[in-house]
Amino acid sequence: MEVSENFRILLNNPQLLPELKAIAQKVLDNQRITFDEGVLLYEKAELGYLGILANYIREQKHGDKTYFNRNFHIEPTNLCVYDCKFCSYSRLLKQRSEGWEYTMDEMMDIVCKYDGQPVTEVHIVGGVLPQYDVAFYSELFTRIKQHRPELHVKALTPVEYHYIFKKAKIDYATGMQLMKDAGLESIPGGGAEIFHPEVRDLIAKDKCTGDQWLAIHEEWHKIGMRSNATMLYGHIEKYWHRVDHMERLRQLQDRTGGFQTFIPLKFRNQDNQMSNVPETTVVEDLRNYAISRIYLDNFDHIKAYWAMISRTTAQLSLNFGVDDIDGTLDDTTKIYSMAGAEEQHPAMSTKQLVDLIKHAGRYPIERDTLYNVVTDYNDYQFEETEKPKYYKLPVIN
Repeated sequence: MEVSENFRILLNNPQLLPELKAIAQKVLDNQRITFDEGVLLYEKAELGYLGILANYIREQKHGDKTYFNRNFHIEPTNLCVYDCKFCSYSRLLKQRSEGWEYTMDEMMDIVCKYDGQPVTEVHIVGGVLPQYDVAFYSELFTRIKQHRPELHVKALTPVEYHYIFKKAKIDYATGMQLMKDAGLESIPGGGAEIFHPEVRDLIAKDKCTGDQWLAIHEEWHKIGMRSNATMLYGHIEKYWHRVDHMERLRQLQDRTGGFQTFIPLKFRNQDNQMSNVPETTVVEDLRNYAISRIYLDNFDHIKAYWAMISRTTAQLSLNFGVDDIDGTLDDTTKIYSMAGAEEQHPAMSTKQLVDLIKHAGRYPIERDTLYNVVTDYNDYQFEETEKPKYYKLPVIN
């Protein structure tokens, strides 16, 4: 790909630190940066520098294409046996009066509500409770596929799988094969938080460890299936914890190639046990997206959730390595709204989302879960009489 004028100016800038110039040259030469260089980017690199590097990689991989999808979300429960300090969503069992617990039939009613609508994916994730076990989820996945075979089932994080497999006394490999056989087609990236125990033990002590999270995804990848990954940033972690987190993901991706998308998740401090921790600035958010794009050279996609970070920041992120900004919405999931998302009642029609992407100078592409193109909206002409279609907000994946 032709190097931009900004990149040429950057490489010839005599005031640029030699170590940052070396990293820029590595990016230009398609070489992997090291752990220490990743930390250096967080500590020394300015936003403009990071944007030039991340945008170069983004355009090398995808040109101006920017992806979104249409899915709907089922949250079986907000009650949970775990007590994560950053979580604004879940309630402990002693707070049962503040929660909900859907039955199998109630979840199927949600699926049926979207019959006839052009959604391509159902995304299932929520709290952890004993009644939602291997048998329950196996039956749920099977019933969904029997009802609507073309609907992609993306469901549950390693936090849930670790719990239900342990309860069933089966190993990860056996459990993931059972889930695949029942109809599961991909795994979202939630529950990763920060892998390093120095941080994880303070913010999410009792649920699966970072190594267990990675092991479950590895078993899923071994049977030829795909998944996503996340990182919760901007709380009590240090920069090197973020790089350590991405390094573990990068190593697993080297072994399996099973990850599709990396999603940095901004810590929100509303109504949780870490409300005293200030949130990161927009500048830091953009820096984090850019460094993620630079460091995770073997990940195809970097995603930002516009409803969580605002429409404006999402547009900006498209120049800092991001190539996927989620989907059209008619209602935010409780996971978002209870955490203090920027858009408390987000809604964008397909046309509005397409316009948002185009106004950022990018090409809007509607995708399915596996990034197959559903509709190329770059030259699409909306009819003036076309009614806006809204879809439920996809959860963190």
